[in-house]
Amino acid sequence: MPFRNYLPSNKRKLAIIALILANVIWGASLPIYKWTLQSVYPFTFAFLRFFIAALILIPFIAKDFKFEKKDIPKLIFASIVSITIQIPLLLFGLKLAPSINAPIIISAGPIILLGSSVIFLKEKVSPKLFTGTLISLFGVMVLMFNPALESGFSGAVLGNFFIFLATICSVIQALIIKKIVENNGALITVFLTFLIGSLTLLPPALLEYNSVGLFIFDIKSIIGIGYAVILASIIAHYFLFFGLKNIKVSETGIFTYVDPIATILVAIPLLHEVITESYLIATVLVFLGIYIAEERIHYHPFHLLKKSSLNKLSEEIK
Repeated sequence: MPFRNYLPSNKRKLAIIALILANVIWGASLPIYKWTLQSVYPFTFAFLRFFIAALILIPFIAKDFKFEKKDIPKLIFASIVSITIQIPLLLFGLKLAPSINAPIIISAGPIILLGSSVIFLKEKVSPKLFTGTLISLFGVMVLMFNPALESGFSGAVLGNFFIFLATICSVIQALIIKKIVENNGALITVFLTFLIGSLTLLPPALLEYNSVGLFIFDIKSIIGIGYAVILASIIAHYFLFFGLKNIKVSETGIFTYVDPIATILVAIPLLHEVITESYLIATVLVFLGIYIAEERIHYHPFHLLKKSSLNKLSEEIK
């Protein structure tokens, strides 16, 4: 049997695999970023990450470059939310708090957004959704504020809060980007998002340079910036935008369940971070809330891929 027969044969499968890989890359990136921030300052790191990535993409999009004018305002807003605001929040959060906290807080993002719609949009939801949201939110609060209970208010509490705000930005990005990608394609959208985001990061990066000087050029900065530019920016964002183009936005939240595994596998040997009792309690609460609200703890990314394969097989049999 030819090897290609083992490969995904439709765009939905490819989108699922792309989103799994994107979240593995981003999950592993969190401890790598924290490690890199020992040598590179946050705004400088963010600017270099996206500006260099944008430059690398120019040869790939220059020949067939075209973009719908009506999507420009949405693109600018999405770029500011997802890069100018989200990335510095995430980096400052990682600088102050353990990196293993980030994926747990991020995993609760979609369900917390559903819960907030009740408060701000007065939407009606089921009792299960309301209960699950409260439990997940409580789990996030345990993780965010436990450092204050153990040793008083510290930078870790503020760091966790920054990561929480960055999570909200990422959910907003997913809602805005889908329509833009459908109209213009993934690669061009990635390029323009990076370019706009990096240019808006340039002023704070220059201010950072004026106050603290140039970053330390060592192995940490080389590996961290290289990983951020090639894997976490170009490849992972292309995978994300390709995935958003080919599956429902409501399904993308489950792919964040992959992040904690990738983060822990890198954070423990690289940063010697420790999994505490409060971390385990918070993790259980977050995923218990997701289960109660959505009844889909089993509905993880690989389940979605298997379901897609079974649906295709069923269609072929018919």
